[in-house]
Amino acid sequence: MTAWGQFQEIISKPDNMPVAGALLLVGFFTWVAMRQALHNDKLIREGREDEILENMQR
Repeated sequence: MTAWGQFQEIISKPDNMPVAGALLLVGFFTWVAMRQALHNDKLIREGREDEILENMQR
């Protein structure tokens, strides 16, 4: 059995489902944070630092 097959077998057991859900949430929120960071970096490069706080409050 391959390593991927073993991983799928372990993660698909009912008592490990919360771990699988947590992995999905970590991935999603990492994506959201990186997207916001890149947007903020773009604003800084354009010299519009004051808009970062306004965007965060929306």
